[in-house]
Amino acid sequence: MACGFRRSIACQLSRILALPPESLIKSISAVPVSKKQEVADFQLSVDSLLEDSNHKSQLDTQDQARRLAEELKCDTVVTAISAGPGTLNFKINRELLTKAVLQQVAEDGSKYGLNSELFSGLPQKRVVVEFSSPNVAKKFHVGHLRSTIIGNFIANLKEALGHQVTRINYIGDWGMQFGLLGTGFQLFGYEEKLQSNPLQHLFEVYVQVNKEATDDKNIAKLAHEFFHRLELGDMQALSLWQRFRDLSIEEYTQIYKRLGIHFDEYSGESFYREKSRDILKLLNSKGLLKKTTTGNVVVDLSETGDLSSICTVKRSDGTSLYATRDLAAAVDRMDKYNFDTMIYVADKGQKRHFQQVFQILKIMGYEWAERCHHVAFGIVKGMKTRRGDVTFLEDVLNEVQSRMLQNMASIKTTKHLENPQETAERVGLAALIIQDFRGLLLSDYQFSWDRVLQSRGDTGVFLQYTHARLYSLEETFGCGYLNDVNVACLQEPQSVSILQHLLRFDEVLYKSSQDLQPKHIVSYLLTLSHLAAMAHKTLQVKDSPADVAGARLHLFRAVRSVLANGMKLLGITPVCRM
Repeated sequence: MACGFRRSIACQLSRILALPPESLIKSISAVPVSKKQEVADFQLSVDSLLEDSNHKSQLDTQDQARRLAEELKCDTVVTAISAGPGTLNFKINRELLTKAVLQQVAEDGSKYGLNSELFSGLPQKRVVVEFSSPNVAKKFHVGHLRSTIIGNFIANLKEALGHQVTRINYIGDWGMQFGLLGTGFQLFGYEEKLQSNPLQHLFEVYVQVNKEATDDKNIAKLAHEFFHRLELGDMQALSLWQRFRDLSIEEYTQIYKRLGIHFDEYSGESFYREKSRDILKLLNSKGLLKKTTTGNVVVDLSETGDLSSICTVKRSDGTSLYATRDLAAAVDRMDKYNFDTMIYVADKGQKRHFQQVFQILKIMGYEWAERCHHVAFGIVKGMKTRRGDVTFLEDVLNEVQSRMLQNMASIKTTKHLENPQETAERVGLAALIIQDFRGLLLSDYQFSWDRVLQSRGDTGVFLQYTHARLYSLEETFGCGYLNDVNVACLQEPQSVSILQHLLRFDEVLYKSSQDLQPKHIVSYLLTLSHLAAMAHKTLQVKDSPADVAGARLHLFRAVRSVLANGMKLLGITPVCRM
C-alpha cells in the first residue's frame, strides 16, 4: 500500500540526508489523479524536506530538487525520479503498484487506510463526544440534525482510529423553559392530545404560552414559580416534568433509529441540578463569585476585574443556569471517564458559551480544561418541505424518503426491491449527509431539494448508485476466480487512475483526523465514484477474456470496498440495490 511505497522512498532519502525514514514518511504524499497520463505517483516538497532536515541552501529549491533527483537511484520499486518546480517526483513500478494496492484493500477490508504508517505511534485515547442534544418537550428540530450527523461522523472516525469513544446525548431537559411549559400545560393542555401526539401538542402549548407571556406578566411570574418548585423538588411539578421527558425520549429514539445513530449515554441537564450547587460552593470557596446589582451571581472573566465580561451562574431567585450545569457535567465526566479529549458538537452561536465554560474550569484549577473542544458548525438555510416552513426533522426524513421513492420509480433501471421504503430512506439520508458535509462545517449553506436528490453529479445519491452498480457487477459475474489476478491486465489509463486514487485514501483519512472535517472524505469518495463510472463504460467485464474479466472485477471490488468504508465513516449505510 501507499505506506510501503512511502517507506521505500523515505529509506533512499534517509541515506542521502542522514535522517531516519520515520521523519520523512509524512512528507511524501500521493499525487492526486490527473488527466495527464504519465504523472508521478508520489511527490515530495523540497522546501518542507530542507526545513525538516536543516539542510538550508542558498540555491533555489528547483536546483536543490534537481540535485537530489540526480543522487537518488531507481530500483525495483521506483521506476522514475524527476524534479519538478521545487518537488521530487516518484513513479512506482506499475505492476507492483497494482498488486500491492489490490492485495492491501482485500486483506485490510474495513481497516484499509487505517493501518497506514501515517497513523503509526498514534496514542489510543479516551474520547467523549457530546452531540445531538435536542430539547425535551420540543419536536426534533432540523437545527439539531447537523449536530447529530457531525457528532456521529467524529465518533465513527475516532473509533475507526482505535480510540475509546463515549457518545453522549446531553438532552436539554431542565431550565426556565420547563417553567413556561409546565405553566402552559396547566393552562392550555389537553390530556387526550398529549396521549395521541405528545410532542406536537407540547410544541403547540409552548408556542401559545410564550405568546401569552409577552402580554401577560402574570404568566411569566407563574412560569418562574413553576421552575423554582422544580428546583426545590416539588413532587407534582417533577411528576409532570418526568412525563414530558419520557415522552420526548421515546420519540427521539425512533428518529435516531431512522438515522442509524446510537449513544452510549443519555444524559441531561436535570442530572446536574444537585451537582451544580457543588460547583457554586466551589466557586464561592475560591472567591470567584460576585453579585450584580440585579441580584444575579456571576463569575468575572474580565482581565481588569471591572465586570466587563461576566458569566452568570445563578439567577437572583436562586435557580441554576445552563452554564452552571455544563460546568458540573464537565467535572462529572472527567471523574467518570478520565477523558483525554472531550468534544462538544454545537452550532457556532454557542461559541461564547463554551469559551466561558472552559475559561471558568481553568480558573477553578482544572488543567484538563484544555482538553475540552467545541466543534462549531454553521446553519442550514431554506430547508422546507411541502408542509411549509419546516421545523421538524421527522418531516424532512419523510420528505426525503417520499421524493426518493418517486425518483426510483421513474428510473427504468431500478431493480425490484424487497423493501423500497428502507432503500429510499438510506439513499435519501446519504443525500442529506453529503450535501451537509461537502463544505467546511463552520459555513452556512443554502439547502436545495433538487440539488440534493440529483442522481448525477456530486451527490449522495450518486455515491449510493455507484456502490449498488458495483455490487450488481460482482453479483452478476461472481467472484470465484478473483484470488489470482493477472496485474498485467490492469495497465490501461483508467485502471491506473483508480489505483493511484486508492493510494491516497490513508492521506485523506489522516487529514480528516487532524481537522475533524468530513469534506476531505466526501471529495475523495465523489472522485472515486466518477473514476469508477468512467472505467465501467470502457473496462468491460462481459465477453472479456477470463484473466481480463477477473482483473477488472478485482479492481471494481476494491473500489466498492473503499467506497463502502468511507460512506460508513460518514454515517451512511451503503445500499446494494436501488
